[in-house]
Amino acid sequence: MISRMVFSVFLVGTAVCLDQSGAVTWADETGTAAYSLPDILTLALQHNPTLAGAEGLVKQSHGQQIAAGAYPNPSVSGSAGRGAIRDPSTGVRVTERTVTVEQPLEWTGKRQARQEAADAAVVGASAALEDTRLTLLTDVKVAFYQLLFAQRDVELAAQNVTTVEEVLRTVNARIMAGEATSFDNMKAAVEVQKAKKEVARANNTLLVAKGRLNTLTAGSLGKQFAIQGDFQTPKQAVNPDALAQAVEQHPAVRRQSKLAEQAEHTLRFEREARMPNISLLGSYHREAGDESLTAGLSVPLPLWYRRQGEIQTALGAKHRADAERLRAQNELEQAITQYAQEVRTAQDQLQVFETGLLKQAEQTLTVARTSFRHGAASLLDVLDAQRVYRQTLLEYAQARADLSIALARLERSLGASL
Repeated sequence: MISRMVFSVFLVGTAVCLDQSGAVTWADETGTAAYSLPDILTLALQHNPTLAGAEGLVKQSHGQQIAAGAYPNPSVSGSAGRGAIRDPSTGVRVTERTVTVEQPLEWTGKRQARQEAADAAVVGASAALEDTRLTLLTDVKVAFYQLLFAQRDVELAAQNVTTVEEVLRTVNARIMAGEATSFDNMKAAVEVQKAKKEVARANNTLLVAKGRLNTLTAGSLGKQFAIQGDFQTPKQAVNPDALAQAVEQHPAVRRQSKLAEQAEHTLRFEREARMPNISLLGSYHREAGDESLTAGLSVPLPLWYRRQGEIQTALGAKHRADAERLRAQNELEQAITQYAQEVRTAQDQLQVFETGLLKQAEQTLTVARTSFRHGAASLLDVLDAQRVYRQTLLEYAQARADLSIALARLERSLGASL
């Protein structure tokens, strides 16, 4: 009985096909391609620019990792020119030249700290990519379920038009038989107009929902597309306390942890940078009457400034990264509690609908219609019963959509499927 009411087939200008699994396929016109939720998720992962931006960040981090492992390049300088000894007795003339080679040597602690900071940045960027992917998949799921509900709303609104038009025809027949007045005809006609207005509203909401879903796939669904599928139900019981234990493994927390680790290595780098780099020098010099080969050492002296500003900046960045990691963890724990409660609330509501409310609303409408045809009920009784029945079906569909959306968001907070 419930499945017959939930998946009743009627939609103006829309074809609805029901397969054996209970999934609904909606098509605006014959031959329109129908996409399932996995199909749409795949298209979003392939075309959404948000994910491409996160992938670019990973590539950027890999480039910084390569740069962090590079050794300082040597520098070579040289000069040459004609020279002569001024003693007239000799008159020696040669090409004087000087060649100098300089090789900077980086302090070991600085190099190690910079490399470890770059390694942490790569892992953090990978976690950010995973977190972006989770967010995108959740947004697509939510938009998909909202579109399913919008289509159900259109179906019920169109179904209501058919019902109130049937009531109007019954009223007209009773007027012809002298059993009703023209005032009843006016009331029934008003209900028809109100029902048609609801169809227009529902169709507008449907177009907005389709546009939202198409935007998440970067327009790859096209202007005209159909979806097939059903609302989601949990496969296991939802326990917020048990689920909260998985927060540490969430990509958002891992990303913030790596950012904090990167900030810590950067702070160590700035502290190590107080020890200046040295440079080895080698020089060859040839001039008239002289030739030399020398070696030397260049050492900057940090007498007036020892990177106090850079150290303080890095220390502040570390404190901020630690705070962001704690904030992300607390927000995820709160989100898990919230969405787990929303799942349980939606389940309780569905149980009320499925254990009697849907059946009672249908039976009430059936009795009201039969009584009205036999003159035992007024037009107002029929219209009220019809409103209650439609509202009950709409609220049932809303509860199923709320459950699916809460599950999708709970999976986003957990970083894993339930």
